[in-house]
This record gives sequence, C-alpha cells and structure tokens, in this order.
Amino acid sequence: MSQQNETDRGAIDDSQSAPATPGTAPVRQRGSVRRPALILTALVVIVVGLGAFAYWLLVGRYYEDTDDAYVGGRVVSITPQTSGTVVAIGADETDTVSAGQMLIRLDPADAHIDLLQREAQLAQAVRETRALYSNDDVLQANVALREAELERARDDLQRRNSVRESGAVSDEEIRHAELSVATAKAALASAREQLLSNRSFTAGTNVAGHPNVLAAAARVREAYLAVRRGEILAPVNGQIARRNVQVGQRVAPGTALLALVPMDNLWVDANFKEVQLENMRIGQPVKVIADVYGSHAEYHGRVIGMGAGTGSAFALLPAQNATGNWIKVVQRVPVRIALDPKELHEHPLRVGLSIRATVDVHDRSGAMISAHNDASPDNHTDIYDTGDKEADTLVARIIASNTSGGTTVDTAARGGNAGATLAGTHGSASGSGNASGNGSGAGTAPAPHPAATPLADSALAAPVAGAAIGARP
Repeated sequence: MSQQNETDRGAIDDSQSAPATPGTAPVRQRGSVRRPALILTALVVIVVGLGAFAYWLLVGRYYEDTDDAYVGGRVVSITPQTSGTVVAIGADETDTVSAGQMLIRLDPADAHIDLLQREAQLAQAVRETRALYSNDDVLQANVALREAELERARDDLQRRNSVRESGAVSDEEIRHAELSVATAKAALASAREQLLSNRSFTAGTNVAGHPNVLAAAARVREAYLAVRRGEILAPVNGQIARRNVQVGQRVAPGTALLALVPMDNLWVDANFKEVQLENMRIGQPVKVIADVYGSHAEYHGRVIGMGAGTGSAFALLPAQNATGNWIKVVQRVPVRIALDPKELHEHPLRVGLSIRATVDVHDRSGAMISAHNDASPDNHTDIYDTGDKEADTLVARIIASNTSGGTTVDTAARGGNAGATLAGTHGSASGSGNASGNGSGAGTAPAPHPAATPLADSALAAPVAGAAIGARP
C-alpha cells in the first residue's frame, strides 16, 4: 500500500514538472481576445442606453403618440317631416350635394288639397269675424232705437197723467201707457245685453287679430308647411353615404332615408392610454398621418377636447369590475383632434380611416377640460327659414282679400294665393287679384312638379269661399 501511494505522488510530480504542450497556447490567446470584445460590447450598450435616455429626456418625453386613432365626422340622418309616397329621388350614394338641394320629393296631392281647405276655412273665418264687428254697429243702433222708444213711452205716460184728474183719459189708457214704458225698458235692457255680448267677441282686437282668425291662420300655416315639406332638402353640404329609400315607397315621419356626411368638417378621435394624458392639454399641436396617404401627406391639427370618460365606461356592456376575478386593463380615453381645413381639402379623408397621431406636449399651459367650442358650420342650417315667412305672406294675403268691403274677390286673386303655394318650393309663381279695387297677391315658389301641375291649375279656377262681401256700415 505505501509503495502504491509513493508511485502516485511521483506521477503527479512528473505531470507538474513536464513542459506545456503546443495545444494549450491558443486557448489562452482566445481568452485574452474575448475580454476586450465583451468590454466593447458593454460600452456600446451603455452608450446606446445613455443616448436613448438623453433622447427621451430632451425630446421623447414631450411627445405622445398612438395608432389607435380614426377619422370621425357627423352623419346627418335625412328623415321626412310628413308622411307620403316617394315620387322622385334627387341624389344617390357617393353623390356630393349642396345645402338646399332637393334630395327626395313626396307626392304633393294630399297636402295641396288640405291647403285649399284650410285657405277656404280662413276666408270663412275672416268673413264671420267681420260680421261680428258689423253687428256691433247694428246693435248699437238698436240700443239707440230702444232708448228713443222708452223716451216716447214716458212722454205718453206723462201727458196722460197730466189730464187724468180731468177725466179726459180712462184708467185703461193710463194702464196701457205704463205697460208701454215697462216694455220699452225691457227692450232697452235686452238690446244693451246683446250689444255687450257681441262686444265680448270683438273688444280689444281687430279682424286679423281675432282668435277665430288666428286659429284658422295657424291651420293654413300648418298646411302650407306640409306642402313645403313634401320636398326634403339637404340641410348642409356633404356627400351621400347611405341610401335606404326607393321610388314608390311609403314613408312616415322620422324614417331614416339617407345619410349625409359633411366632408369639409372631419376630425380625428385618438384613443390614448390613461398614462399618456398627464401632460396633454387643450390646444396642443398634433401631427397626423393617415394610412391611406402614408407619410408623404402630413396633417397639422390641434387638440380640441378630451372625452368625459373611457371608452369602456360608455360601452354597450360596461365592465363589471366588482364581480369575479379582477384583471387590471389599461384604459383609453378618446381625444378629439381638429384638422386644418386647407390640408383636408388637398387630401380628402373618409370617416373611419386609420390614423397615427403624435401630440406635442411641450406647451402645458392649456386646460385639461375643454370650454365651449364655436359652433361648426354644419351645426345649424337656414334652409327652413323661408317657410314661415312665405306662410305668413299667404295668410296676410287671404285676410286682406276677405276684409275689403263692397267688392267681389275674383278668381285671379285665388290664383295669386294658390299659385304661390301650390307651385312647389323651388321656382316662381305669382298671382294678382282685385279686392276692393286694389287687392293684389304675389308669391315666390319653386317650379311645380309635373304631378302637382293639374292640381295647381284647378286651384287657379277655384273661387274663394263666400266671394261677395257686403260693405260694412
């Protein structure tokens, strides 16, 4: 055993004292080369990290971007205000229309007939009201007559009483005279009550302002507006996006027939993460790039508002975070970005297109909650303003033609009333008539639809109800 141990120690000493073999030298050289490479790599990583940090510190932290952004716009739903059958459609999908342009025309026959009836009712109401005012004078004269009769009866009674002692008159004649005085008193009281009763309908107003006339005039305005509303007009400039109506279709008020998108007033709704909103303010500039054009078409917008809540808060099925297992999800808040109209005109966009938005948050002096923004052009329309004025003109003409005394309103005057109202809403028609020697009427209205022409022609020959008007005393 001792001999074996000595032999092993000798072998170990021989191995340690033996010179190195040629194959061990390259291993040490590779180790000496690897260390500088690792050091260089570490230095590069550190430099890149420092550069990235410097870029974030000087530039990156002043910009917030997202590609969860889309073009938004108003979708104006075109609906009828009255029921009817569609007889013409003036625009189709992808067509560009202007405010006031005819989009849909409904069959006007029923509305025209109703308007003629309302005009006749107004004329009748005016004439009946004039009769009330004429009765005031008649009843006043009747009161004066009854007062004279009472005075005469009193005189007769007094003369008879003066000769009663002499026996020139009998007691029966005196009794008859007393009854005559009582009868005259009752007749006078009745006449005065009739006058007061009639004046209760006429006091404090005139023919045009009488409640009966005002009610009839309101029905004429309603019927006239129904005729006007038979033509559905474009409320704003834009492009037809969707059509849900066909010729011959029966439509009801409120039915969505067309969808109109104002193409000159689009914006971007960018959904930023909640952690990106810390430095975002109203009025900050935004660089917008649309996928449809790429980076060569760049839009310059500005932040005009931030949503009142996250998208999930207003979802159809909001998250129920108080039930079951909860997992935190980063929420997004919609930020509205206004675009430059000139750039939008040069490179038109479409609702729903994908957008990449980058907000410059250098300037943080703005508010986080937007104030009231100025109304955009497509937030109001004036295409319906003329309807009330034309209806008022028609009512005034009918009242004037039926309050002129001692004349007969000829059919030409009726033509003036009907021509201005039944000819449509885009064109011109005029009529004049002789009422009390100087009555006239003229109106402006659009060219009639072919289906409405026979009705308008027949209306021209229709006389006003109760054409003859007696002169007021």
